[in-house]
Amino acid sequence: MNTPPASNSDLLAAVSSKLPAGQRGVPLVQLVMDYAPGDLAVGEVTQALAKWLPSNWHMNFTSVHSFKTTETGFVVGQLALSPRAEGDPPLIIYANCAPRKDSLHGRSNNEGEGLVYGVLENGVQVVAVNSKYSLSVIKDHLVSLRPVLVDRGGSQFRSRDNFPLIVAAAAQGIDLTPWLGDAIDAKREIPSFKEGFIGYIDSFGNIKTTFRAGSAETKDLQPGQKVAVTINGTRMVAKVATGSFSVEEGALAFSLGSSGWGNRFWEIFQRGGSAMQSFQNPYVGAEIKIRGEREG
Repeated sequence: MNTPPASNSDLLAAVSSKLPAGQRGVPLVQLVMDYAPGDLAVGEVTQALAKWLPSNWHMNFTSVHSFKTTETGFVVGQLALSPRAEGDPPLIIYANCAPRKDSLHGRSNNEGEGLVYGVLENGVQVVAVNSKYSLSVIKDHLVSLRPVLVDRGGSQFRSRDNFPLIVAAAAQGIDLTPWLGDAIDAKREIPSFKEGFIGYIDSFGNIKTTFRAGSAETKDLQPGQKVAVTINGTRMVAKVATGSFSVEEGALAFSLGSSGWGNRFWEIFQRGGSAMQSFQNPYVGAEIKIRGEREG
């Protein structure tokens, strides 16, 4: 007779007990930038960081589409707000998506949106370009946010030339106060994340929306209900589901997905297919309209 598997908490306790004190996990700089995977820019930024980070720190790169601050904000929120426990290794989010849209006039000396340094309630440090929605998902979780007094111009490639030393200083535990400006009221000055748009499309073609659980548009939806979903003029019918795999093969599901800690985002999923392809490959940031279908 098979016995049921032990709980995750039991496994966690067993793994933790085998690790010497102070040796659990690795410190990580998580880069979120609008460079294509494998692009030369990725190598240049990581190489610039590698010269100054403590030798035990690791780096990981996550790509977002060029100039898409909605996608940047979605990814930053997902990676920065993941559950953490006391004793977890340090985590720094280094985010750069700078469409230079804060002014539509000609740029002087390649100047772009400014760099900020913040600390979240869970202890995660954030070094990021403060561009439109890049910090919107985490704005309510910041305990501090201040501008970094580093040159905003002088290089078209600021994430390589101007910013890595700030990230390295944060990793080394250096007091950044001499390089920081006055506190920013994040809740007031950072725009709120707008619902009803594509926040991210994963490699399976699942469309992660910016609709939140309990939002005005979705709070009355019931499992099994059909909704019309329109993106970029393409209209399809999806079934409201409790999970992405609770619909039949080939069908579209509109369900709460795996993203959005504590307040999940709705996701459009096609079982056995690609929702992205079914909606004619929409761009990240495209508007999504949903409407309940009449019965019969």
